Amino acid sequence: MSSDQVQGGGEHEQEAPGGDGRVWDVIVVGAGPAGASAAHAAAAAGRSVLLLERAELPRYKTCGGGIIGPSRDALPPGVELPLKDRVSAVTFSYHGKLARTRKARTTLFGLVNRAEFDELLVEAAVKAGAELRTGATVARVEQHGENVPDRRTAAVVLADGETVLGRAVVGADGSASRIGSHVGVKLEQADLGLEAEIPVPAEVAEDWRGRVLIDWGPLPGSYGWVFPKGDTLTVGVIAPKGEGAATKQYLEDFIARQGLAGFEPEVSSGHLTRCRTHNSPLSRGRVLVCGDAAGLLEPWTREGISFALRSGRIAGEWAVRVAEAQDAVDARRQALNYAFAIKAGLGVEMAVGRRMLAIFERRPGVFHAALTGVRPAWRIFAQFTRGQVSMADVLRTHPMVHRALAVLDRKERAERPGRR
Repeated sequence: MSSDQVQGGGEHEQEAPGGDGRVWDVIVVGAGPAGASAAHAAAAAGRSVLLLERAELPRYKTCGGGIIGPSRDALPPGVELPLKDRVSAVTFSYHGKLARTRKARTTLFGLVNRAEFDELLVEAAVKAGAELRTGATVARVEQHGENVPDRRTAAVVLADGETVLGRAVVGADGSASRIGSHVGVKLEQADLGLEAEIPVPAEVAEDWRGRVLIDWGPLPGSYGWVFPKGDTLTVGVIAPKGEGAATKQYLEDFIARQGLAGFEPEVSSGHLTRCRTHNSPLSRGRVLVCGDAAGLLEPWTREGISFALRSGRIAGEWAVRVAEAQDAVDARRQALNYAFAIKAGLGVEMAVGRRMLAIFERRPGVFHAALTGVRPAWRIFAQFTRGQVSMADVLRTHPMVHRALAVLDRKERAERPGRR
């Protein structure tokens, strides 16, 4: 999908005042999982949708590509996962030692290449009626001023000076989001992920087929992974921002421990993940944010695909209501309803994730011992990856887990008041 423009089938576009161009019902900025999901939801509701993406598609994204149950369940109808492997076994290690493999009878989760996965999501949005424009870099969004013809419209200004108008705007432009800045998103947790895509011989690939490795790392809150994708292994680590040299060393040591140092990576990359503060805004006027642009991801694992898909779909649905609002009061009401929907679902999961991370930073050995030696802990892990329970569900339905976390919470607070 490399053309500059793909035409969808929206029916609600209008001429802007003075004949300056169309006023779209919904403009979505960013064509990753969050943006594509938002565009699909709004287009499926019969609204005119413009999906703006600065890159050409397909494009590489630094990401492990793990598709857990919540991601699978949030896919637009008809989208079939382009799985490179199905995982039914996990090897856990602790600083490269104490390795133990746990196996499940059925698939735990799947693995995809993000370039293929993202392109399929965009294709689904276009099929639903959205119009895609690639090579479109957004400079800013405006809700007042000469570019905005009335109070029912927002203006998205592109880097080349072009202005496009919409009744609602959804920002899904990543963790360094310009739309997030406009909304006032505040971020409190930043982590650095480093990753290498390593082509391997068939016999090495076969040894990893159906199995992933998760290593609890040497830095507080860090871990590494090996994800098999056919004849390529995705090998990565993540750790708190500010530990760049140590994180790079962790990746090098991790690759060497797996016997992969002799293979030349096809791609080496890095990225920052950022989590929102719990009270950070999710909207401003007729503008909503979702996915990484809103700082929505799981704080402990830093898993973001399921948060992007789910928040994107919700943003697209509420953007339709914002677009229909006849005045600023009604638009604000619909935007606040969107924020409530996010906080009541994903916000609760993030709160649990923050607790898990705070404890994990101090006691990674406890997690390792539980997952490798306590059958109920492994069963919960399997249920979580399959999407049968969320971590919030676990706390509600497993009193023993709730009590154990409460004890660890108290110890963690006593030993260290806060995170970085």
